[in-house]
Amino acid sequence: MDLSYLQAVVIGILQGVTELFPISSLGHSVLVPAWLGGSWERLVVAQSDPESPYLAFIVALHVATASALLVLFWRDWVGIVRGFVSSVRTRSISTTYERMAWLIVVSTIPAGITGLLLEHTLRTVFAKPLAAAVFLTVNGLILLGGEWLRRRAPEHRDISVSADTEAAGAVDRAIAAQISPRDAGIIGVLQTAALLPGISRSGITMVGGLLRGLTHEEALRFSFLLATPIILAAGVYKVPDLLGPLGDGIRGQALAGAAAAFVAALVAARFLERWFRTRTLLPFAVYCLVAGAISVVHFA
Repeated sequence: MDLSYLQAVVIGILQGVTELFPISSLGHSVLVPAWLGGSWERLVVAQSDPESPYLAFIVALHVATASALLVLFWRDWVGIVRGFVSSVRTRSISTTYERMAWLIVVSTIPAGITGLLLEHTLRTVFAKPLAAAVFLTVNGLILLGGEWLRRRAPEHRDISVSADTEAAGAVDRAIAAQISPRDAGIIGVLQTAALLPGISRSGITMVGGLLRGLTHEEALRFSFLLATPIILAAGVYKVPDLLGPLGDGIRGQALAGAAAAFVAALVAARFLERWFRTRTLLPFAVYCLVAGAISVVHFA
């Protein structure tokens, strides 16, 4: 496969930004090369081939994006991992981070199982420009509908947690208080839609959080925490592809693309944290609707 360093860096930046923005990284990895045409467009075709070196390259970008989230939220993850271990040891869930740990586990299971079983099939069938354009438009409608329906969301409710609430951040305490295990399971099922190119994982999980009464800032944090194990697991699962024959001739490009994705994800996450303190999903919904509709017309 002929993948230049320029393409690697551009695609890395695209992955790092669109994975966290509620606009679908998979959809943009199909649509942007298709719009550019030429050697870029051939990369779209390569995505449907299970033996494509391009998929091995994408592995590096996913690992880099998840690594950026781990760096940004390492304190949360230290608390979550400790909470998981302590809850298993004591067979109880009483602290904020114990509750957060199990909410993430419950939310991750549906997407993880579905990804293992159907990821390649869905990629092969739907990783086409027209399909991605249609799903991107649907993503815009999901974001728009989420903002409209959130006005009916329940008020923040309080739960009983132990003294570690002083150590846990206010956002984490709010998430643990507002999201029930049932809510987490529903959000986990919703995450599976992100296997379709054009449907955003961060967007659909944010909408799920908003509908359960989280603020935009809280929904974003929960989305980032849910995304980390999914993205990292998907990358690590396919690391042997990058280290094996499929990675021959593209490992240098993979490192360049991964570095670009890592930096882009750091910048994107910080930008979104500031954005959602005072703003909503509406601009992203409008972007998806407009970009999706134009793409549908172009590729139909």
